[in-house]
Order: sequence, then structure tokens, then C-alpha cells
Amino acid sequence: MIKKTVIIDTDPGIDDAMAIALALFSQEIDVPLITTVAGNVGLENVTTNTLRLLSFFKKHVKVAKGASQPLLRVSEDASQFHGETGLAGFSYDKQATECLIDTHAVNAMYQELMKRQKTTVLAIGPLTNIALLLRMYPDSVHYIDEIVIMGGAINRGNYGVYTEFNSGFDPEATKIVYSAPVKKVMIGLEIGNQAIMEKEVLERLGNINGVGKMLSALFKHYQGEYFDKGVEVYDSTAIGYILHPEWYTCLEASVDVELCGTYTSGATLVDFTQKSQYIKVCTTIDAPKFIEWIIDSVAYMSHV
Repeated sequence: MIKKTVIIDTDPGIDDAMAIALALFSQEIDVPLITTVAGNVGLENVTTNTLRLLSFFKKHVKVAKGASQPLLRVSEDASQFHGETGLAGFSYDKQATECLIDTHAVNAMYQELMKRQKTTVLAIGPLTNIALLLRMYPDSVHYIDEIVIMGGAINRGNYGVYTEFNSGFDPEATKIVYSAPVKKVMIGLEIGNQAIMEKEVLERLGNINGVGKMLSALFKHYQGEYFDKGVEVYDSTAIGYILHPEWYTCLEASVDVELCGTYTSGATLVDFTQKSQYIKVCTTIDAPKFIEWIIDSVAYMSHV
């Protein structure tokens, strides 16, 4: 079986932890590099969290630190949801410091892209690193199969009235990425809002093994008093698309990004009447199959 090569750009983050686990334990993809970007919490914390997760999962993957701030704006993180460290709710004994390389994420991504003909980029944080890659190394588009983005929203947002967090954290970067001549798939809020892990499923997850226990504990903290209502697993829907695109309904569309609106800065303006050869926007997911796949996948992580 030929594995698909995937570079993960991330800002762990509680929901990032599950997406990273699903990617690293998959038999169908190879992850040669994880790059970190400020987002849910600051760059140092998201990098430490990545190294902690790798140690916990007993995986050795190169990690490169990226952008500590948006391109032009002052950052506003999501520590009120993810905790000050970004992974509140579970204690980690070690971090895989040996995985951290002394190369900036943007340079590391480009070096990795040049090793093979086509690589998928999984973007589950703000798009600052990806935008810098596309601007600093414009030829990188020839080596990217597609960029699968967890970000944006067709309708309402969660960072602003119409703005999703990842796109709103760095609107200028988001606009650069969506404007680039490279294939992109937008997995927006609407998909995560359909992919809800109910309380019973989260409790089932917590009883599977060590990974399930860790993920369940993180999500319980993330939801707090709203745990009984279940949790949306946003970032995991992006890795789900890479492995099982048949579960998703996607349409060609154009996507622009609002930069100036007082209440709409960072909003993704999805236009299904103006199709782009470079952009697909997902509108639905087969949620029952997706959730059951998560449970089955975590069950295979039994050696942790």
C-alpha cells in the first residue's frame, strides 16, 4: 500500500490532539513533519504540547516551530477554552524534545515538500505558516497535492458573528492561502457542528485505552458544564476528509476573506455561484460513520 504523505500544521489545542492522534496512528498516511503555529495558545505552549503528545503516543516525528504572531495583527488566543497551556484536563509526564528541529517551520515545510512530487498539507490552526510558505516559496504550489483546511464558515462563526477562529486569528494569511493557485479543501464550522461526539460516546472513548482516556479527559475540560451536550470535534473532520473523502459532500466555490469589517474581519465569503478550480467547500459529513471511525481508530492505539 502506498501511503499518502501529510505535513500537519497545528496549534494544539484540545481538538488538535485527537486529529494528530488519528493521523499518526493511521496505516494509510505518513507524517514526516509537524509544524506549529500560534493560535489556540502561544507558540511556545503549542510546541510544548506537540512534543508532549508525541511522547505520550510514543511517536518520533520532526517538529518545527513557526509563526508566533499573525502577519499583521495582535494575537487573541483561545486559552479560555483550552486552558492556559492549551491542553488543560490531562497531565503529561514527558515531552519528546529530541523531535524538535532547529529550522523554522516555513523552511522545514519547503524542504520536506521538495523531497517528493506531491504532499498533502493538513492545516488545523491559523494559516500564518502556510501563507508565509506560499509567499516565500511560490514554487511550493507545484509540490502540494492539496491543502486541507479546518477553518472558515459558510454561515455563522465562533470567533465573531461570521468569523471562525482559525480564519479570524490571521485574516491576511487566510486571504493569501485562499488566493493561491493550489488545490484547497475548506472544512468549515458547519462540518464540525454536524460531527458531535455525544456524552455517551465520549465516555465510551474514555474506557477504550490510554489514548481514549486522555482524549476524553481533554474534551471533558473543554466542554466543562456543557459536557452533557457532547462536543464538536472540528479538527478531526479535516483528517477524516483526507482518509475518507467519500463521507463528505463538497462543492466547487470561490472563497474570499473579509479584512476590514468591524464585525466581519476574517469571515470567509463562500460563493457557490462562482466556482474555482482550486477550491472545494465541504457542506455535509456522514457523521455516524465518522464518529464510529474515531472510536475504531482509537481502539487500534492499544499499545499506548
